[in-house]
Amino acid sequence: MRNIVLAGVVGVLLGCGNTETSAEDAKKGPVVKLGSLSSQAPGDWKEEPPANRMRLMQFVLPKAEGDKKDAELVIFRGIGGSTQANIERWKKQFIPPTGKKLDDVAKVSEMKVGDAKVTYLDISGTYLFKPRPFVPDSQAVRMPEYRMLAVVFLTKDDVYHIRLVGPEKTVKKHKDNFDKWLKSFR
Repeated sequence: MRNIVLAGVVGVLLGCGNTETSAEDAKKGPVVKLGSLSSQAPGDWKEEPPANRMRLMQFVLPKAEGDKKDAELVIFRGIGGSTQANIERWKKQFIPPTGKKLDDVAKVSEMKVGDAKVTYLDISGTYLFKPRPFVPDSQAVRMPEYRMLAVVFLTKDDVYHIRLVGPEKTVKKHKDNFDKWLKSFR
């Protein structure tokens, strides 16, 4: 009997020793899977149910101080078109500041993440938001001082498109964590 009680006390003590790990895990967001690769999202990204069936996942990223809106991160799977066609389409969703061209405010880079080929667009200016993008007569709403980080994530399994868009300060606030999250897919 004494051994059973001792084993129970040891078990409770060992369980209590993991409270820091549990608290740390609570600060982490959900694990995002893109094909056979996965990465844990930052804890301040609030996952929401996808707004439509084209969206695989979506998150709200809290606004920076002084901004009126949060940023939105959306992951799509299986969107058509080449990498270059998607990059060009995303660029056309912006108007550059006066005196600049789109290519002045857009930076495109490429990298490898795990076994995936990644093309990354960072663009800012006036975002042409279409509330109903697939309705031909839907009018774009101009949203000045916006920024988009958009990624074509080509795995051996599928093509994923990731788009983080929001006010410039808010996107800047989340960029480092976005980049770390993106590069940690394994």
